[in-house]
Amino acid sequence: MPIPQAGHRASGSQSSQIRLAEMGSCPSVKNILVLDLEGKRVAVKYYSDEWPSAASKLAFEKSVFVKTQKPGAKAEEADVVMFDGYIVVYKFIEDLHFFVTGGEEENELILASVLQGFSDAVGILLRSKVDKRTALENLDLIFLCIDEVVDGGIVLETDGNVIAEKVSGHGPEGAGSYAEQSVTQAFAVAKQHFMRSLLN
Repeated sequence: MPIPQAGHRASGSQSSQIRLAEMGSCPSVKNILVLDLEGKRVAVKYYSDEWPSAASKLAFEKSVFVKTQKPGAKAEEADVVMFDGYIVVYKFIEDLHFFVTGGEEENELILASVLQGFSDAVGILLRSKVDKRTALENLDLIFLCIDEVVDGGIVLETDGNVIAEKVSGHGPEGAGSYAEQSVTQAFAVAKQHFMRSLLN
């Protein structure tokens, strides 16, 4: 069932946070998954202990992948499926499948906003080359995107442009735009940010 647009494209971080507050207090997600065409991991992050082992996580990923396969269908827009007490919002871009999972009490529009903001940011950072090969070559950027979207399961940001700007090291008040940077510069900035976060 396609999800109506949640109006996630905002002018900045503050407005998207206000929208999130209006939609419900402390929206949260269980996990964010990026899988390939065979359902194998590209980048995943879990925020719940409902999957305590690596085996249980892999089993969930396989179930989600199988559940969302529809012969001849391309979920280029956000779609939703419910199973095992979870709401899973997903979309496909090239040979990558993006998933955001929430509890059955979560608002589908919020989960769709998280998915859209995350996938938009990845598209910006990878310069629209959203495929498995490019994603694997830029995993640092993808994980930094995830960290800007969600922290400990709590949704922080759903605006793809803001997420990309934060990952690239330029806040909304920065003098330069991410689009003006070279891929090499962006990767260097992201790598420095990633290393700093490990040291903190």
